[in-house]
Amino acid sequence: MWQEYYRPQNVDTGDTHRSMTFSGSGLASLRDDVLDRILSEAAVCGEEAATFAAELIRIPTVNPPGDAYRECAELLGVRLEADGFETEYLRGPGDDAQRPKINVLGRRRGRATRPALHLNGHIDVVPPGEGWTVDPFGGEIRDGYLYGRGAADMKAGLAAAVFAAEAVRRTGIGLRGTVEISGTVDEESGGLAGVAHLAATGRVNSRTTDYVIIPEPFSPSRICIGHRGVLWFRIVARGRIAHGSMPFLGASAIDAAADVALGLREAIGDLVTELPVVPEGARRPTINMNSIAGGQVIEGLDSSAALDGHGQGLPSPCVADQCELVVDRRYLLEEGPDAVRAEVRGVLDAVEARRPGIQFEVEELLSVLPTHTPNDCELVESLARAIETTTGTAADLVASPGTYDHKHFQRIGGIGQCVAYGPGELEQAHQPDERCLLSDITQATQVMALTIVDLLS
Repeated sequence: MWQEYYRPQNVDTGDTHRSMTFSGSGLASLRDDVLDRILSEAAVCGEEAATFAAELIRIPTVNPPGDAYRECAELLGVRLEADGFETEYLRGPGDDAQRPKINVLGRRRGRATRPALHLNGHIDVVPPGEGWTVDPFGGEIRDGYLYGRGAADMKAGLAAAVFAAEAVRRTGIGLRGTVEISGTVDEESGGLAGVAHLAATGRVNSRTTDYVIIPEPFSPSRICIGHRGVLWFRIVARGRIAHGSMPFLGASAIDAAADVALGLREAIGDLVTELPVVPEGARRPTINMNSIAGGQVIEGLDSSAALDGHGQGLPSPCVADQCELVVDRRYLLEEGPDAVRAEVRGVLDAVEARRPGIQFEVEELLSVLPTHTPNDCELVESLARAIETTTGTAADLVASPGTYDHKHFQRIGGIGQCVAYGPGELEQAHQPDERCLLSDITQATQVMALTIVDLLS
């Protein structure tokens, strides 16, 4: 069973969708001409970030299986070195010669090593799937948008982070601390060879790093302070085989699995979290049946096989004695994994009790605890100041419906001040014709540049 990541302590959820405004700040100590220079340089860098993001998109770092990681890491590494970063390449566990899991990490030190702000983005993307009207790996820029797989999730955000640091360098503002930037692998499949590996090996943890920003797509006015928990598990239903003409002599594992699926959906209840999860529907527990398979399955069976009049290629007429469900249960900060496990067990026990001959086995595939960074920590307040300075609007604090590498930075790395902030819309992630507004990339670049100055200058 996978380990559980981050157990929240002394959690104060605060108000939902809290907006943050400030009457004074570290940014306020900057002369107007210096502030204007940062914003101006970051605006130019935002345009360059969009172009660089398009280059990243053109490298198809599809996961699974984990293609082209080395090529993408090296492109990012060359960019970081040109911007004055000391760069190293770190192989994650579980790779092979054909598909090496290459992470890139850059550090640019100021007058002192600490404080250190780490900007992290994952370079892997999910497969493109169907339904595209543009080349998913074309990196096309038109009509005010950047298109392609990873445009929102999250190559635009990674590029914005790189060019935010470059904007600060171009202004000539000296920093007292360190800027770190990493491009990591396998986030879409758990991040164990990426951020988890960097944290476990001491490259990025509380002994080296004070703050982490992950530029996932939450829009330029939102700060994501945490995420829901997940319990992902496989249920195997075992029944009793019988002739299909006399199903009453058997015990159908498929029927039992169907009962379980309905029972699990009914069991989640109507609890609403105080954590400001977006979109609104994700403020409640959710459940998704990832897959179902059962009965006598014939490999390569085509639906047309049933039309030949002779039943050729069809499975034998038997009651299914086995069926498998893979279930994705997202739970709230107020629930906890043990309560979810008890809920699942209760549903299984109830189905077994009313269906003689049925037994269930459960295997946990992934368990991730909810995360929550305090609303009033220095990092959140600094980002909120930068958002208000750049956009003229108050920052909106939200939480994510799904997990991301926040869990590894906090649970393994021990870094308490970690948030997600970046360009793009969360709803664009994993969609056909994925896109990101160019204006979002520019604004996020400006906000991150101001945050670097605010925290480190």
